[in-house]
Amino acid sequence: MRPDILNPLFAEVETLKGVGPGIARPLDRLGLKRVKDLLYHFPTGWTYRKAVKVVDMADVGQNIIVTLAIASHRSGGSARSPLRIHGVDSEGNYLTLTFFGRTGSWAKKQLPVGETRVVSGKLERYGDELQIVHPDHIAPVGDMKPVALVEPVYPLSEGITSNRLHALVLQGLERLPNLPEWIESSLVASKNWGSWNQSLSTVHQRDDKTVRDRLAYDELFANQLAMRLVRAALDRRKGPPIEGDGRLVSQLRLPFALTGAQRRVIGEIEGDLAQSRPMLRLLQGDVGSGKTMVALHALLRAVESGKQGAMLAPTEILARQHFANLQASLAGLPVNVAILTGREKGRVRESVLMGLADGSIDILVGTHAIFQEAVTYKALALAIIDEQHRFGVSQRLMLSRKGQGVPHLLVMTATPIPRSLALACYGEMDVSQIDEMPPGRTPVETRVISEERLPELIDGVARHLATGRQAFWVCPLVEESERSELAAAEQRAEMLRLRFGDQVALVHGRMKGPEKDAVMEAFAAGKTRLLVATTVIEVGVDVPNASLMIVEASDRFGLAQLHQLRGRVGRGSEKSSCILVRSSQISETARARLALMRETNDGFRIAEEDLKLRGAGELLGTRQSGESPFRVATDEQVRELITAASDDARLLIDRDGGLDRPRGAAARIALYLFERDAGLATLRGG
Repeated sequence: MRPDILNPLFAEVETLKGVGPGIARPLDRLGLKRVKDLLYHFPTGWTYRKAVKVVDMADVGQNIIVTLAIASHRSGGSARSPLRIHGVDSEGNYLTLTFFGRTGSWAKKQLPVGETRVVSGKLERYGDELQIVHPDHIAPVGDMKPVALVEPVYPLSEGITSNRLHALVLQGLERLPNLPEWIESSLVASKNWGSWNQSLSTVHQRDDKTVRDRLAYDELFANQLAMRLVRAALDRRKGPPIEGDGRLVSQLRLPFALTGAQRRVIGEIEGDLAQSRPMLRLLQGDVGSGKTMVALHALLRAVESGKQGAMLAPTEILARQHFANLQASLAGLPVNVAILTGREKGRVRESVLMGLADGSIDILVGTHAIFQEAVTYKALALAIIDEQHRFGVSQRLMLSRKGQGVPHLLVMTATPIPRSLALACYGEMDVSQIDEMPPGRTPVETRVISEERLPELIDGVARHLATGRQAFWVCPLVEESERSELAAAEQRAEMLRLRFGDQVALVHGRMKGPEKDAVMEAFAAGKTRLLVATTVIEVGVDVPNASLMIVEASDRFGLAQLHQLRGRVGRGSEKSSCILVRSSQISETARARLALMRETNDGFRIAEEDLKLRGAGELLGTRQSGESPFRVATDEQVRELITAASDDARLLIDRDGGLDRPRGAAARIALYLFERDAGLATLRGG
C-alpha cells in the first residue's frame, strides 16, 4: 500500500471548500484539525422529518416538510415584537412562520409575498393556530437539493451549525481512499458488516448499530494490532537480562512478611527479568496490597546486576513519597537513590543528570521529567510506571530508546481494571495480580450520611481527634464558584479552623510544590491533625495514624475515585472509617454507587461496576465525565468486541510475522492511533 494514499485524510480542514478562518476556529475548538477528524466526528442524534401536503393538528410536535404559498407579513408594534409570516398549504390551511430577534429582514427576503417555498421545522400549536418558529430550512420549489427526511445532529461549537458541519463531512467523504478489507471475511459475513468506506459514509446518514459496530471494531482491531506490533518490535530489539544474585534483596529488613500473592508476583517478574526478551507486565493490586514492595524487589535485582532502574509517578507528591519510602527501606544498603521532577533545577538537576550518565545513581524516582530527551542513562534496564495510564503505546516505544537495549517495563495500578478494559489498554502486556491483602489490615467501615448532618459529623470529628488520631476531609473543588454549589476546600478549611484552630491544614493542586510538600510533611509527622484536601491526595498518600476519611459531595465522584480515597485510611492498626457525605437530593445512579461503596471493599468488583456506571475514562482516571479512551468504540462495544479484536490481531501477527502488514493495516493504525508517519513507523516495527 502506498503511504501517500492517506494524504487526503491527513490534510488540514482549511483545504476543504468554504473553510476560512471563521469556520476553522469553531472546528479547532471541537478538535477537528484534519479531514480525518471530521469523518470521525459522529452524529449524536438525528432529526426526523415528515413530508406532508397539508398541515394538520395531528402532526403537532413533529418536524414536517410542507410547501406553502406566502400570503402576508405581519410585524408587531415594537422592535422586539416577532415577525409573523403567513403561508397557505395546497388546501388553503394557514401556517404561521414566526421569527424573533433580528432575523426579520432576512426572513422577508427568503419568504416574499406571492412566492411559493418549501419550509421545514417543528410544528407547534399557538392558541388556535399552527406555527413553526424559526424554520430550519427554506427553499424555492424545485430546489436542486431537497430537504432531507433524516438529518444528523452533531456536537457543535459556537460559530458553526449542524448543517454546515455535515456539508464539510460530505466533502471529506469524497476523499476516502479505497483501502482493502483487513477484517477476516468470515467475521464480516457473520456480522453483516459493510466495507470500511461504506460504513464511514453511512454513519453520517442514519442511525445504524451495525455500522457503528463495524467502525468500533476497526478501531479496537487497530488498537490491538498496534500493541502487538509494539511488543513484536521490542522483542526483536532485545533487552539486558537481569539476573541478580540476591545480595541486596537478602539485606532488606522489612517489618512484615511478604504475602503469598506478593511472593508469587515477584517470582513472575524475576522470571521475565532474566530473559533478553524485554518484560512488558501490568501489575494490578488493590489499594494497600503491597505493590511498592514488589517494585522494590525488582529494582534491587536490576542494581544487583550492575544496571539502573527508574520509577515514574503521576504526581510530584507521589514521586517524593516513593523517594522517601525507598530511602527508608534501603537505609544502610549500598544503593544510591535520586529524585528528578520539574522542581529540580540548576546544580541539583545537573548533578542528577551526571549521576545517571556515569552510572553512580542506581535508582531514579520522578515524574515525566525522568524520560525527557536530555536525560540519559548509562545502563537503564528497568522502568516502573506507577498509576500512569497516559503512558500509552507511543510512550512505550519512546522508552525503548532510553537504555542500551530495550528496558524491561512494569506498569503498576491500584485501580483494579476489568478484563475487557485491561485488554484494550494493555493488550500487549502480561498481567499479574496481587489478590491478597497484608495480614493485620482490617476493612474500612464505610457509612453514607446526608449533608444536612454536617454539624453532627463535625462533633464526631472532634471526638476522633481527641483520641490522638488524624483525619482527611476531601472536597471536590479548591474554591467556591458561582456556577457550582459543591463544597470548596478553602472555605471548608476556614470553617473547620473556627472549631479546631491550627490542627487544620489545607492542600490542593494549585499550591506550589514546596508548599504542598511542607503541608504533607507536617501532617505525616502529626503536627496537624485534620487535612482538608482536594483529590490531590487520591493516590499514594500514606499516613498510618489517619484513620478517618470524609468525602464531601461524594455523590459527584466516581466509584474508582471513592475507592482510592478510602484507601488513604486503614493503613495502621486502628479501626478506620470512611464517611461519604451526599447531597440531600441525588440521582439513582449516584445512590447505587454509594450503596456499593458501603457494601464492599473489593476493588475488582468496584471496578466492574464503575465501568458500567461511569465509563472507561473515569475508571482509568485520565479524563473526567467518563470519557472513553477510544474515539469511536463505546464502553459497551469494548466489552462486546475487544476479545474478538485481540484474537484477530494475534492471528494476523502469527500468520504474517508482524512485518509486512497486508490489507490496509497501516492506514487503520495511523487513522485511529497516530499521525500518518507514526502509524507507518509502528507498522515497520517502531
